[in-house]
Amino acid sequence: MSLLETITKASANKTHLTSESNYPILLNSDPILLNLKPQNENSSLLSKCDNGWEISKQDSQIIELGQKFLKTLKIKLKNPVGFSKNEFIKMLNVFLESCGGKIGASVGEDVDVGQFSSKVILKFGSLMGFDVLGLVLEGCVVLEAWDVLESLIVFGFVKSLGTGNLVGNLIVKGRSELVCLIVKHVKDIQSGDVVLILKYFLSPSKEVYGSMVSLRVDWEKEVLEAIEKADDNGVGGKVGNLAKEAAVLLMVAYDGFSASELCLHYLIAQEDLDEVMFLSCIRKLNGEEIMGLIRYLGKWLRKYERFPQANPCPKGASVLGLKACNWVPSLANVVKCFGLVVDETFSSLVLQSEFHEELRSLERVANTLSSEATICSTVTKFVETLKPELKGKD
Repeated sequence: MSLLETITKASANKTHLTSESNYPILLNSDPILLNLKPQNENSSLLSKCDNGWEISKQDSQIIELGQKFLKTLKIKLKNPVGFSKNEFIKMLNVFLESCGGKIGASVGEDVDVGQFSSKVILKFGSLMGFDVLGLVLEGCVVLEAWDVLESLIVFGFVKSLGTGNLVGNLIVKGRSELVCLIVKHVKDIQSGDVVLILKYFLSPSKEVYGSMVSLRVDWEKEVLEAIEKADDNGVGGKVGNLAKEAAVLLMVAYDGFSASELCLHYLIAQEDLDEVMFLSCIRKLNGEEIMGLIRYLGKWLRKYERFPQANPCPKGASVLGLKACNWVPSLANVVKCFGLVVDETFSSLVLQSEFHEELRSLERVANTLSSEATICSTVTKFVETLKPELKGKD
């Protein structure tokens, strides 16, 4: 059957497919395309039909392994009482190792036992099909295999369209650190998940607040490390100045923010934050949550007014290893989000005295920042005007 015939047959099938795909992995197209042969060698047509479309033996074997693993795991998860976390991890490791064997690769013999699952996921996780990955994510939540789930998220195998109800399940379980990892590593998170995340961090229950406190400790460690690097007399020049910039930025991001607000940093710091999606998420927040978001953004505006030297410091992560520098919301992002929130919710909050007080408090801050921006803009234009003249003199 040709590729065209396969596609035509599949598109003609109007019934809903309840079983997994016959090709659930990304196929290696090179051997498939190289084996195609024209139906008519003597055809004068510019567009020629080809025959011989078939997947490689290697891909077929990996697909077969995935289908067997999927079937077994489904049966196991139907009755998880008799299915332990260790058994699940061992089963996953064996499956991924088998897939690796089909492509002639292995994890190696010098891998630490405690890091084996992480290594095998990193090396062979891409060989998991969409259906297999979805069921593995479900198994991680049901059996609380958090280390495995963390590896899948950090290594980029968890995609926004394949998470199912992963975010909601993690929130129910109170796994704040994994929710933050999803925000940091999963691109194009669905709007429904963003709403859940906003609600979770803006109005956390007492039961889950403890898991957020551990994240606060992580931020504190980064701040202390940045201060140590800035105070190190042995570090000078550009690296020393960079350490001081990073220390100021992280102290501003840490001081005065609650544990749940520190978690919000990861969401607001997103460089590619979609305004349309963010607006749709704001509409689904209640009045208390919106006020919490306004107060949080207000804190940032006051911080940037008080510490104008706090600027984005991406090299703090790449040069100094201070990863938190990548997750400090910029002034541009804060202003954008604040404007969106106020524009969208003004009519519903205008009757609340608390909202009026917060806006009056921020009016002076906004005026100060606006004046500074005007001055900086004028100076920038002046410098840009002088540059051609200076180049001409050189």
